Amino acid sequence: MELSLTRLPWYGQIGAFVLLSLGGIGAFIYYYEMPARADFASREGQLEGLKKDISMGVNTARKLPEFKRQVADLEVRLSNLKAVLPEEKDAADLLRRMQTVATQSNLTIKSFKPAPTVTKQLHAEWPINLELDGTYHNLALFFDRVSKFTRIVNISGLEVKGRDKSENGNTISASCVATTFVLLDKPAAAKAGAKGAAATAPKGT
Repeated sequence: MELSLTRLPWYGQIGAFVLLSLGGIGAFIYYYEMPARADFASREGQLEGLKKDISMGVNTARKLPEFKRQVADLEVRLSNLKAVLPEEKDAADLLRRMQTVATQSNLTIKSFKPAPTVTKQLHAEWPINLELDGTYHNLALFFDRVSKFTRIVNISGLEVKGRDKSENGNTISASCVATTFVLLDKPAAAKAGAKGAAATAPKGT
């Protein structure tokens, strides 16, 4: 049996045409328009993401001068910190400075003996045993001048003994521990130093 639209009544032909048109429109929407809309939405999302990235980049670029100023400030602070806490200990330099200050204070350094370094987390403590001859007044001048060093030096364990007889103007003998500090380059170095110190420490201490 052959089907032909021409055999249908006019209203049947119109209905069939409407059905075919709706089917074509549905197929177009399903196979072309819906994928196009999804692709458009995806690209629109990507565009929004790019706009956010660009906005963040612009804001970062605006803050770059401030970041540079902060870095410069931190570098200056680090430089100042290194002056107070040097990265390396220099016994010869510290001895020269101590000797200069002692001479200016009319003191005689009888002994200058660096002790083993005590390693902390970020720095190391470097104690130095000192023995001095002079007077009470000159000893006070010496400590005052040492306190004004750029490099931090703490004085502890002070013992002062008076002389029965003055020798060359010296009325006292003093001993103390002058502790200075060394900035460690890396915390790991501190841990390694601590392990080494623990390994070499006498048992029972």
